[in-house]
Amino acid sequence: MSAPAAGMFSAAAAATAARIGLTPGRPNLEAFAGTLLGLARADRNVLAVTSDSRGSGRLGPFGQALPEQIVEVGIAEQNLVGIAAGLAAAGKTVFAVSPACFLTARALEQIKNDVAYSDRPVILVGISAGVSYGALGSTHHSLHDFAALRAIPNLAILAPADNGETAAAVVAAAAARRPVYLRFGKAPVYHLPAAAPFAWGRARLLRAGTDVAFLATGETVAPALLAAAELEARDGLQCRVLSVPSVKPLDAAAVAEAARTCRAVVTVEEHLVCGGLGEACAAVLAQAGLVRRLQIVGLPDEETVTGSQADIFRHYGLTMEGLAQTARELLRRPAAGPP
Repeated sequence: MSAPAAGMFSAAAAATAARIGLTPGRPNLEAFAGTLLGLARADRNVLAVTSDSRGSGRLGPFGQALPEQIVEVGIAEQNLVGIAAGLAAAGKTVFAVSPACFLTARALEQIKNDVAYSDRPVILVGISAGVSYGALGSTHHSLHDFAALRAIPNLAILAPADNGETAAAVVAAAAARRPVYLRFGKAPVYHLPAAAPFAWGRARLLRAGTDVAFLATGETVAPALLAAAELEARDGLQCRVLSVPSVKPLDAAAVAEAARTCRAVVTVEEHLVCGGLGEACAAVLAQAGLVRRLQIVGLPDEETVTGSQADIFRHYGLTMEGLAQTARELLRRPAAGPP
């Protein structure tokens, strides 16, 4: 078993992970591919369609085991989505697998019209999402996908944080018979603590607290959990941590409860700060009349730095140390409104 994301965690963060009992897992992409293979073995109507992404999507074993249930369209993302929609219209359960940066940009019109508008039960799988491609630069980063896809009606968005959430999300997406976008990075992740099982449209409470609430999604959940442990150890702060695998539909009740319970809220995502989880949570709080200190942590609206995923996470504070410092600074701000 590979250790979580070589270089993604500092020595101090790895020590904190060991102290609070987090154990190494696989990349979520591997958990996705294994779960999909199990579903396809049990049901010959489950198909994978890829755009030259068999290797990067970890679908080699799938193709070898079930060659009649995988379709390769080549580097043609618009065709990928159109073909997937057609197969879904014929009654198939279709997983359309492609790098998130290309799937949600080149094929956005097909996602909107062929899948969401036409209500085809296609599971769009954006692989190597966020800044997983690191040093390949902004052309290969997908920092827009939450924002773009949240604006398309009738399309759910799931971003699992660990292998357990991933397996459950894949099964739920296949059973939902509706348009779904699944987002995966490619680095190994930690197994998260035991919590309520994955449920459609629900957040998962990983840690209770009343000082700062961290609301995180995807591969940023582990750094948020480590930051909470660091703040307790060094500052005596009790932090609430929610994993938010369902970006859309969003668990508005859990977001509001976190704000009512805690003095400050920090949202965390591997996405631009515009249009993603943070702004979705801010809208929930504003419409509920809940005024709290709030910090949206992601990548700012600027020319993105180039480097490894770990380099970019460190640069923008998407680490245990960076998130802990963000929380400290947020609590030092004047209260935004009445408690």
